[in-house]
Amino acid sequence: MLRWALIFLVLALVAGALGAGGIAGLSMNIAYVLFVIFVILLIVHFVTGRGRRI
Repeated sequence: MLRWALIFLVLALVAGALGAGGIAGLSMNIAYVLFVIFVILLIVHFVTGRGRRI
């Protein structure tokens, strides 16, 4: 999910540099939402402690 957030962020930066404001804004919003979901899932993962036990 973090990979997709970074892909949309790069797409937004490229679209913004080329002057496509609508696509840049949409891509930036998608990247933000995916990043927030990633952070929430990461926090839930750490709180619940569902990881490998050695």
